[in-house]
Amino acid sequence: MKYNNSILEQTVKGKGYKWFSNGDYNLNIVGIRNSNTKNEVTNAFDDTLTVSYKVGGKWKYHEFDCTTDPGTHWVENILKESGVAILKPGQYRGSHKIGLHQGKYEALRQMKPVHVYRDKNKDGVYDKNEDSIEIGLFGINIHRATKHAGKKSKQIDKWSAGCQVIAAADDFKQFMELADTAKNAWSNSFTYTLIESKDIKVNKKKSA
Repeated sequence: MKYNNSILEQTVKGKGYKWFSNGDYNLNIVGIRNSNTKNEVTNAFDDTLTVSYKVGGKWKYHEFDCTTDPGTHWVENILKESGVAILKPGQYRGSHKIGLHQGKYEALRQMKPVHVYRDKNKDGVYDKNEDSIEIGLFGINIHRATKHAGKKSKQIDKWSAGCQVIAAADDFKQFMELADTAKNAWSNSFTYTLIESKDIKVNKKKSA
């Protein structure tokens, strides 16, 4: 494990975001974008998706290799004139629900507006300029790469044009089982929080 529940709680609260601690299966879904890549388009699943929640008053924690960035294919073959979408870090309350991804299989579908940067210069670096930000419904879903049990995708390629994508099929299966349980316990509404790994390092220093 790269991280843990307590340091994520500290980081999320430190940014002024909501941390869900009431009841069982009240999921905190937190994506962690790898700051060490310096915005380079790596085409690798080098980010982390985490899930923190309580069961019987005890905290549970999972983390999965993922990408929070679009892959090389869509960076170079942009779908929209304004550029490829890169989700801006932030907390998006009630932003997702269980639904079909591209009409094919259940995933977490975007249901409320999010903020995305638009990058259109195809230079191999994610441009995150404030003046390029768009707000809206862009299909920024949380879904899987490979569908094959026991397999894990190594390259993003076409898997993400801005979506948050879990690399391993088994990890995604576990993630959706948690989402189904949470839906039954609460509702079909999920908050997604995206932070950067450098945010966590700052908090670790503060807590040392």
